[in-house]
Amino acid sequence: MSGSPGAYRQIGIIGAGAWGTALAIIAAFAGCQVRLWGRNGPRMEEMARRRSVHPALPGIRLPDAVVPTSELAEVCTCEALLLAVPAQHLRSTILAMKPFVRPGLPAVVCAKGIELESGLLMNEVLQQSAPDLSPAMLSGPSFARDVALGLPTAVTIAAQTGIAERLQGALGSSSFRPYVSDDLIGVALGGAAKNVYAIACGIVEGLHLGESARAALLARAFAELTRLGEALGARRETLMGLSGLGDLVLTATSRTSRNFSRGIAIGERRSGSPHTLAEGVYTAPALVTRAQRHGIELPIAEAVADILSGNLALELAEARLMQRPLKAE
Repeated sequence: MSGSPGAYRQIGIIGAGAWGTALAIIAAFAGCQVRLWGRNGPRMEEMARRRSVHPALPGIRLPDAVVPTSELAEVCTCEALLLAVPAQHLRSTILAMKPFVRPGLPAVVCAKGIELESGLLMNEVLQQSAPDLSPAMLSGPSFARDVALGLPTAVTIAAQTGIAERLQGALGSSSFRPYVSDDLIGVALGGAAKNVYAIACGIVEGLHLGESARAALLARAFAELTRLGEALGARRETLMGLSGLGDLVLTATSRTSRNFSRGIAIGERRSGSPHTLAEGVYTAPALVTRAQRHGIELPIAEAVADILSGNLALELAEARLMQRPLKAE
């Protein structure tokens, strides 16, 4: 795909964490010239000198086509930007970029979450804070290390059709397969909600409630996601696809998932590592609040939010869910 006509050839990546670095590697492998921005100047200089990557990706070398930098203006001259910063820092990052970007520049949000203060999905944060940019979303079942190692991965890129296709051509390769969509709401919601439900599945694992319980919880979680998606205007086929069901299955069943692991720690009554970002911790209350605005009930997400806030004891959570009135599926 790297030779696709019209594909972007210069990609800027904002955020030099594990995910941003993995995306830089995949873009370089697809034939792009890449500028990778991180705010820590000495670290970016060391990355450039030693061609080392994020500590979460040991043993992987940074390709020569990737230029690390701490100069934001330098990255914003690229043909398209991938925003790989944590969800709760997306708005401040966009505001820092605004003096350097041109109108119409494609900005691809690669974060998964809901802004805690506003209750907005990531595409909505982008569109509200920088309406002159061309919004896009990249999401799907993808762990950073798998992507960086070149293991087979498929994701969804949502944007206006022409932009999505150019991004597909820029990033697609023999190991990284992007599918295009124009359903930004569906892609953004799937990526956000799955983190909350991964924590729920982790709690089931940590409490040793059994694989049958986890499978049932996963199925009902997807039903909740679908209900909310329909209320927000997401398309059902998007939620059934890579950025919805696909990402949910990966995140809610693998210990590599920070959210699933955080849930296990909660179920086992361990505090978990405070240095490990589990975006679902922030997303849970925001997801519930957003659903309430639309009159949508999310019993599982509500239970997770209440457990995280300390308003629901673990021993009472199971009973609260299992004693709900029986009804048709």
